[in-house]
Amino acid sequence: MISLDLIISLVLILTGALATLYFSLPKHARAGGLRAIRALQNLRRAIGLSVEEGKRLHVSLGNSSILGPNNASALVGLSALEQAARISLVGDRPPVATSGDGTLAILSQDTLQAAYRTNHATAQYDPDRGRLAGVTPFSYTAGVIPILSGEQISANLLVGYYGPEIALICEAAERQGAFVLAGSESLPAQAALYATAQEPLIGEELFAIPAYLQASPVHQASLKAQDVLRWVLILLLIAGAALKLVESVFGAPLL
Repeated sequence: MISLDLIISLVLILTGALATLYFSLPKHARAGGLRAIRALQNLRRAIGLSVEEGKRLHVSLGNSSILGPNNASALVGLSALEQAARISLVGDRPPVATSGDGTLAILSQDTLQAAYRTNHATAQYDPDRGRLAGVTPFSYTAGVIPILSGEQISANLLVGYYGPEIALICEAAERQGAFVLAGSESLPAQAALYATAQEPLIGEELFAIPAYLQASPVHQASLKAQDVLRWVLILLLIAGAALKLVESVFGAPLL
């Protein structure tokens, strides 16, 4: 017998898939309508200012293995890195990406190369811009801090899996007067970022970064579908609470 939980899960999956497909249609993809997230709006402004000022953008991809269970935020970071590289390609100083995993460092180099290839500027590509800063959380932090002070960084995008030590990177960036937008799927890191980052992302806001950097219509469609699912879940919670209330009043289960 099929359980109610399984039915609800299948309905949510189907609703999300259909919503993503619907918002991916050309007329809806052009319509825009993304909900406002101030931190991400400020990120685009900070990237533009870094190009105008002749300074550099730093993208941190965290210190989790890309093959591990905590790689979702790193994948978001790679997508954001490609779009940020395209935006800042016209600047004097190309962006630099740091990571705490060898595989992730190679992927960051490949991502930067893809951005240059798409814009027909492969001659400007420098593989040294995708760096392995350290292979442990604190060695990674120690490797990133000198970059913040020595390479004219004006904007930092910290997207990946971190521990509480991410607060040290945020503090170092603040001392340099640089913009900091940070997000992580790690709860200890989220707590530290909320207290130290200039623009922290909480919860699922992390996964909205590619959509706001206009990675592709699919990214924007997935964000709109996420909002639809959020309302579906709210309605289900309200309906469940109402059913429980009716059950308690009449003393008999309704399901």
